[in-house]
Amino acid sequence: MSKQKGLSRRHIRSLRQQGVVDIETAHFTKKFEPRKIKPKTEAQEQVIESYNNKQNIFLFGSAGTGKTFLSTYLAMRDVLSGNYQKLVIVRSVVPTRDVGFLPGKLDEKVSVYEQPYQQVCADLFGRKDAYDLLKKQMKIEFLPTSFIRGTTLDNCIVLIEEVQNMTEHEISSVATRLGYNSRLLVCGDNKQSDLVKEDSGFFKLLHIFNSMKSVDLVEFTHEDIVRSGFVKEFIIASENIDASVQQETGYSTRSGESYYKREAPLQAI
Repeated sequence: MSKQKGLSRRHIRSLRQQGVVDIETAHFTKKFEPRKIKPKTEAQEQVIESYNNKQNIFLFGSAGTGKTFLSTYLAMRDVLSGNYQKLVIVRSVVPTRDVGFLPGKLDEKVSVYEQPYQQVCADLFGRKDAYDLLKKQMKIEFLPTSFIRGTTLDNCIVLIEEVQNMTEHEISSVATRLGYNSRLLVCGDNKQSDLVKEDSGFFKLLHIFNSMKSVDLVEFTHEDIVRSGFVKEFIIASENIDASVQQETGYSTRSGESYYKREAPLQAI
């Protein structure tokens, strides 16, 4: 075994063949880029169009529609092209609201919440260690909301994830960190919130972004689900039950208020 980071000589040789010449910093000599992605739905096309128009974007709606995947792809494509220094992924540590409740050191606590992005990067780059290498190369940074105060995020793309699990204060703390040459991508689905409606800042953020010219809102419905046929069937069935209960009782099983509708803009608050 090599003393260098405990890797075998075979692993080091394999990394160098793939372009990594410095194992410590994961410095690449060969071109390291995500595979090309084509939009699969109308909403995904809308996101790409808005992104190419240099807009900040709020992607919200049904699960399994590729919101995180598409956002990460667009961001990493720009970062690795040299247009931005890095992608900063921000999310709240739900349900504990505090990483102190999890065992281990800070990195070990946070790593639980990084798993989705490890999977996304593995898919985009065709290698399981892509996320870790990009972190070592300082092209990706992961920040819980608890550790973002006092920082200024210059020259980067900020991706706020699972925004439905953030309070108004957390959202404001992140949004006001954006500095020079930075852009904001936000992903969320209020039906997957771990917070009660009164605590989530999701709907206030929807109203705020709706009044900002620099932000485009893109809603994803069950028609945009690409994860699997089962997920699409499940969500459609859930929505049908919710509609039936609401029609019979006037009570909605959905947590929160209705989604933003393009044909009926929200009123300023």
